Amino acid sequence: MNYFVDKNSIVREIWGKSDTILLIFAGASAEFALNKAVDWLYFTGKLPKDPLGRLFSTVAYARGIVFSEKETAFKTIKHINAIHRSVEKKRGKPIPNWAYKDVLFMLIDYSIRSFEILERPLKTHEKEDVFHVFLEVGQQMEIKDLPKTYEGFKAMRLLHLNQNLYHGSFTKDLLKQYRKHLGLLRYRLLLESQILITPKPVRELLHLKSFSILKPLIPLYKISRTINLDTFLKAIILPLEYKTQIRALNQTN
Repeated sequence: MNYFVDKNSIVREIWGKSDTILLIFAGASAEFALNKAVDWLYFTGKLPKDPLGRLFSTVAYARGIVFSEKETAFKTIKHINAIHRSVEKKRGKPIPNWAYKDVLFMLIDYSIRSFEILERPLKTHEKEDVFHVFLEVGQQMEIKDLPKTYEGFKAMRLLHLNQNLYHGSFTKDLLKQYRKHLGLLRYRLLLESQILITPKPVRELLHLKSFSILKPLIPLYKISRTINLDTFLKAIILPLEYKTQIRALNQTN
């Protein structure tokens, strides 16, 4: 079969494990809250009403691309484009190109960061593999002015972090919604996860500490996976109604 992502790609390993995916979206949840285009996520009202539901919806789309044949992946991307165009039509203006790039850059950066935190350091060619997979996604989405190399991506990513983030009223409200839907303990775990994975500009704008209490616990968590305790730990991190979705995140082919 002609898959969108090669069966031997590191991207399949990253996106085939629930723990790496959950850490990716811990980082993305922090950066989404700060992005200057976050008002677009508020326009439909879906994000503040159900931030966790939106998380799993986004995961479903991403995995629908990563683990599909090319034709199916292209259809999924086309569907995503149609959703965006519909929102743009309702609002009467286009979503900024830089905002599309920001989301794509999050997927690249946090995929790499998550795997390196929970598994091992990635080799240069593996990081380039992650970049090229999502570069093709961006090209299929018709995002303009994308970097052509992984080195170019790193430079553009840093530029976007310094230009496109802002701690405003939407930020405060979205953080409030995270806390409301997660509860105090789970929200605290989210913050500690965000400290682990987010780059310095994000941590500074959210007034996060530079050290996470979770960092020294990672070796113990890795051991828990060998004795199948990790499923129990993930159930603690997210509400019970998402237990099925958490289990479904694990994929080995």
